[in-house]
Amino acid sequence: MDGSAKPSRRVQRLRLWILLALIVSSVPMFLWFSWLPSCRPGLKEGETYGIDVSHHQGSIDWRRVAADGITFAYIKATEGGDLVDHRFDANWFGADAAGIPRGAYHFFTLCVPGAVQAQNFLNAVPSDPSALPPAVDLELTGNCAARPSPTRVRAELTDFLDAVESATGRTALLYVRSDFESEYQVIVPMHRPLWVAMFLRRPSGTWHIWQVDSYARVDGIDTRVDLDVSRG
Repeated sequence: MDGSAKPSRRVQRLRLWILLALIVSSVPMFLWFSWLPSCRPGLKEGETYGIDVSHHQGSIDWRRVAADGITFAYIKATEGGDLVDHRFDANWFGADAAGIPRGAYHFFTLCVPGAVQAQNFLNAVPSDPSALPPAVDLELTGNCAARPSPTRVRAELTDFLDAVESATGRTALLYVRSDFESEYQVIVPMHRPLWVAMFLRRPSGTWHIWQVDSYARVDGIDTRVDLDVSRG
């Protein structure tokens, strides 16, 4: 007796429907991820497109970036008290050579005093009065495991901002993710221009830079990159 009996027609039809359902559901997903990298939201008067980058983007051809409609860039300089992004110098001078206004940002860690972090940032970033204002990245993702009190964090952040702003003569931007704000409530007491992240949807309220998404394709960059909109 043959032990490999054929499945019933009912089972065959069920398998066919499952296969069709998988195909139908995958098409919108494919179209979505094909469309998303090239999506750039409409700009209002005075707004421009920009990017923020770090070593994760690898080697960047900044002249091609400039030709793709990118008119400003924020470049990761430092993190914590001693880390300097190993692509910072190449990105900093490459963007400038391509005529792209650029600013530097620092990833703020909860494990190192703010004054120490400020010194790391100031040591790494060349003095340039024409540069964009410095920015500080505040998020829990990728941060150290320590969770100091909100009072302590705001005090250390104030020390960082005071030192950087005094040295550069510029008011810093705050990039505050929702996880950090929920834990430490820094936006109101720090009272600085905001760089907000909101996936594709234009944020309400007062903001200086809007991070649109992290999936953009920009000519001259081999990886996906954060797309930003500045209000100038």
